[in-house]
Amino acid sequence: MALAPVTPSLSRAELRQVFEKSPAESGSGPGGAGELVGMEVETAALDPATGAAVPYEGPYGVRALLEHLAAERPGAVPLYDRAALVAVRLPEGGTVSLEHGGAVEFSSPPCSGVAELAEVTDRALRGLAAAARRFGFALVPGGQYPFTAPEEVRWVPHSRTPLMRRHFESLGKAGAGGVQVMSLALSTQVSLDFTSLDDLREKLRVQAAASTPAAALFVNAPLEGGRPCGQLSRRMDYLSRTDPARTGVVPMMLREDVDVEMFIDWALNLPMIHRAAPDGGRRAAPRVPFGTLLRQGFGDGSRPRLADWRAHLSQVFSDVRLRETLELRAVDGPPFSALGSVPAFWTGLSYHPPARAAAWELLRDIGPDEHRAALRDIACRGLDAEIAGRPVREIAAELLRLSEAGLRARVAAGTERHEAVRFLAPLHEIAESGVTFAHRTLDQLRAAPTTFPARHIARHRIR
Repeated sequence: MALAPVTPSLSRAELRQVFEKSPAESGSGPGGAGELVGMEVETAALDPATGAAVPYEGPYGVRALLEHLAAERPGAVPLYDRAALVAVRLPEGGTVSLEHGGAVEFSSPPCSGVAELAEVTDRALRGLAAAARRFGFALVPGGQYPFTAPEEVRWVPHSRTPLMRRHFESLGKAGAGGVQVMSLALSTQVSLDFTSLDDLREKLRVQAAASTPAAALFVNAPLEGGRPCGQLSRRMDYLSRTDPARTGVVPMMLREDVDVEMFIDWALNLPMIHRAAPDGGRRAAPRVPFGTLLRQGFGDGSRPRLADWRAHLSQVFSDVRLRETLELRAVDGPPFSALGSVPAFWTGLSYHPPARAAAWELLRDIGPDEHRAALRDIACRGLDAEIAGRPVREIAAELLRLSEAGLRARVAAGTERHEAVRFLAPLHEIAESGVTFAHRTLDQLRAAPTTFPARHIARHRIR
């Protein structure tokens, strides 16, 4: 006798509600003041003399920094993973958290525009760096821990860390870079709004298509263990070998007719890596697609709820991560002096419909395989790489021009302050010269190798 079909524990409407905006959430519509912008900046915690990574434990470790923030700032809220302190929610907005390998990340509150976001982030990072100095270490943004070899990583006791490591290791060659991404990679990520499902389609496809050439403007991870690694972005190389089912360019996002239903179908076919545990940590999820979990449950009598769906979406590591916002994740983190270039670039390109449309026309014919090949080329050659037989440098320069046009249009409309355009200056210099952040680091290393760690940190630390 045939078994009756099992009703999923979440309906299609419930899965979709994560992406649907209420009138209040969608603000004033495309190109308007309701489109907010946020960013996350991952910084390496380093000994300022040697460049050694700062451990979690001890009176001068990164946990001590979090304890200080929680104790010294009235209204701060410490956040724990089981018994381990791993983050602090700041009273003025935003969160300071620890990545798997000890990186200290600041996540901003949403802001009205690039200029406001830059001010909020700069103030928060300088305050955080001042606190770190009390414990004898420096905070340095970038694309990867520059002086730490993979075997030297000091892991933070996140309960999800061993679960993710096992997941990547189980993939064999296809996941060989995953553990290194977890432990060494640094990035500066931007979160942008969408105002409707139609607006989501336009933004998602152009952001996915632009992520590959944009990455060439930001390559900034040429070192590993203090030595040249033979690439301009070791981070991008590792990402290319990190679970291809959920990283890099997602083919569906490059489609003309991409929509939220396609994304939901795609995410339902991915296995969940970990889920909430009763003790406040994380535990492994059954190694089956999330859609199967909706029908069959976790095997312990429970079935996924909306919180599990949201957690599953956070276990997607693609160049554009879709949840309540669009999170742009492709580029290496730039130096502290150029952090504002990341939100400026993506905001100008995404929030001005004419710039967005022109960018899509430029990129629409480039297929997923061509993106993947170009990413491998960019990791080695930066702006000298090619994509679909075209020079990456020319495409990146045109995207930069469109981004500036979009920012200037927002300034003229009163939705952005005029100084936002200035944050693109470091990218214009790179596009015109072809000399990337990574090239400058290698030049400085060659000029004086014996004193390089201390000089590099002094030049790029947050003060």
